[in-house]
Amino acid sequence: MKAIVNVMLKNGVLDPQGKAIEHALHNLGFAQVGEVRMGKVIELELAEIDPAKAKAAAEEMARKLLANTVIESFKVEIAA
Repeated sequence: MKAIVNVMLKNGVLDPQGKAIEHALHNLGFAQVGEVRMGKVIELELAEIDPAKAKAAAEEMARKLLANTVIESFKVEIAA
């Protein structure tokens, strides 16, 4: 079973990578782009077959290692 963990900086936390991407896109002529936020996606292949247990395990991994919960939020999705 696959778990997909999306990690993003919380609202109000400065995002220098997002600002750099926003600036570069504007320089390339993409003036329609507004604020850009940069995040990360982590795919985990889990041996668990119960979706609820897989999600709980991935959430625990995110809290303990994959996300800095002081400044980042995360969302876990389970795919078969």
